[in-house]
Amino acid sequence: MTAHAETRTLPFTPQQMYDLVADVARYPEFLPWTAAARIRSVDDMGGHTVMLADLVVSFKVFRERFGSRVTLWPAQMKIDTSYIDGPFRYLDSTWTFHPAEAGCEVHFEVDFEFLNRILQGAAGMFFNEAMQRIVRAFEKRAHEIYDPVT
Repeated sequence: MTAHAETRTLPFTPQQMYDLVADVARYPEFLPWTAAARIRSVDDMGGHTVMLADLVVSFKVFRERFGSRVTLWPAQMKIDTSYIDGPFRYLDSTWTFHPAEAGCEVHFEVDFEFLNRILQGAAGMFFNEAMQRIVRAFEKRAHEIYDPVT
């Protein structure tokens, strides 16, 4: 089991940050180690939307595709992701976005385990740094496409 949680206050609205994280198809444009993204399906379930998506993650000699179920909860400003198939035993993540005095409080948590013990061991060595880079990549992307809240 490898878990990480991080909360940051960013100078953007909760809606802007929610929209940025929900736009899975654009992840290869800015997210480290993400070589490709494909949306399999999008189903409106009334109060939420379920998206099935594939990401191709590439790091040095490691290149894997994995599928996930992304559940978008717009009223709650929450995005849940759960693993469908690929190199993991499991993978779960949650993003939440709340108004803050200076913009938006973004909370991200992830928990996963690779099927392969060697990959799991390697992931443990750089995992926290990698997760921080991912969160920073979303922050950097927000600065590129949105004007900060004033």
